Amino acid sequence: MTLPLSPTWTDIAIRLALTVLAGAVVGLNRGARGHAAGFRTTILVTLAASVAMIQANILLTVNGKTPGSFAVMDIMRLPLGILTGVGFIGAGTIVRKGDLITGVTTAATLWLVTVIGLCLGGGQLVLGVVATALAVIALWGLKWLELVIPHEHRARLVVISDPSWDVLDAVSRVLGPMGCRTQFLEQHLDPESHKADYVFELAWRGPVHATPPVDFVVALHGRYEIKSFELTTDSAQ
Repeated sequence: MTLPLSPTWTDIAIRLALTVLAGAVVGLNRGARGHAAGFRTTILVTLAASVAMIQANILLTVNGKTPGSFAVMDIMRLPLGILTGVGFIGAGTIVRKGDLITGVTTAATLWLVTVIGLCLGGGQLVLGVVATALAVIALWGLKWLELVIPHEHRARLVVISDPSWDVLDAVSRVLGPMGCRTQFLEQHLDPESHKADYVFELAWRGPVHATPPVDFVVALHGRYEIKSFELTTDSAQ
């Protein structure tokens, strides 16, 4: 189906039905994973884009216009304006706390379902259905692949030791053979205890949902006092 100049109610009903179905199928993934923009939000965003395109289609009339007048119409203003508005919604789903960034996949999903809504509302039903199928494959079918691909994990380690720069080499020698890269960040001296806090950033590769590397802490515990060990990467999307 293409964009007719005078859509019938049957055309509009088909577009809206496919829009709600597409938004529900894609939103089911976000809702099942407990994300802020879940099932209903995805349907509403898709439906809003579709209704906007249907409204533009209804208002597109040839009364009083010459056949060549359509050549100067800027039909990209409407979808670009809608995508800009959805950008504000998508930005609200992205949360950053230090090095932790979550919600990027949800924001991208909202952007995609908006484009799907524009396609279905504009009468490009085949394109919209194909885009929905590809979105489902990306969100559901490729999830297993993402789980087995090694990801880089990072953590912030703080150890307490006597003021000596030897601790930098010692931590690297202990954790290096375990596949962990260390980077010294800063030192804090405590004048009362005459001890120093040494802050390191650790990096290692493993599955996205790997358990915290307790063996790193165990290997260092016999040598230094561990003040804190905090993961600074997160797999939530």
